[in-house]
Amino acid sequence: MRMPKDRIVWLLLLVSLILYLADYFLFGRAGEIGFGFMSNVAFLPVYVLFVTLMIERVLKEREREAMMKKLNMVIGVFFSEVGTRLLHDFLAFFPDGDELSRRLRPTPQWRDDDFIAARDFLKGHNIRLDARLGDLAGLKSFLAEKKGTMLMLMENPNLLEHAAFTDLLWAVFHLIEELQARHSLERLPETDLDHLSGDMKRAHTHLLIEWVSYISHLKKDYPYLFSLAVRMNPMNPDAHPEVG
Repeated sequence: MRMPKDRIVWLLLLVSLILYLADYFLFGRAGEIGFGFMSNVAFLPVYVLFVTLMIERVLKEREREAMMKKLNMVIGVFFSEVGTRLLHDFLAFFPDGDELSRRLRPTPQWRDDDFIAARDFLKGHNIRLDARLGDLAGLKSFLAEKKGTMLMLMENPNLLEHAAFTDLLWAVFHLIEELQARHSLERLPETDLDHLSGDMKRAHTHLLIEWVSYISHLKKDYPYLFSLAVRMNPMNPDAHPEVG
């Protein structure tokens, strides 16, 4: 049974009084007791300030960790439902994606430096997609099917703390709207195909960077999920779920 807070306060005050009285009756040094008491009282605001700041810092860090854990769950849902399949489908639109595919094949031996190097490579690499090469109708159908999932993810308030992932969702959602705005994807003018290529490039660039960050998170916190993610790497055309 938990003791009420007011009773705890009175109990602590009583214990302090008993200790001061015991000190007085045993050693009889009222002046030193008074000096020590005033010294403690003078230091009390500093002590309260220090403890308050430390507690506030600890609570904020715990709150941030809890928020990031929830956010990583949201990101995991995105890649499970949309992101991984989208990465795989985008491969068909690459004029030459061999180098990109080779650089993005994480293994159990990868360390933090490897993930950092992969992200740096993506930020400096000019990703080129061509809407003429792949199955635009199939891409449109898949994204239309996942539009409800995308809307649900965008309503999550935790995303306000992750600007990069929010940008990814907006880029993918914009691509969905662009594709759905066209009743037919056949015989589109060259200028329109170039425009769609640019929308795909924007979405894919954000998608790749966030995928590398997500895989890094899995390796650190969920090794069993990381193992499957590596075996099902959407950037590897030869990927398969079987453990070799």
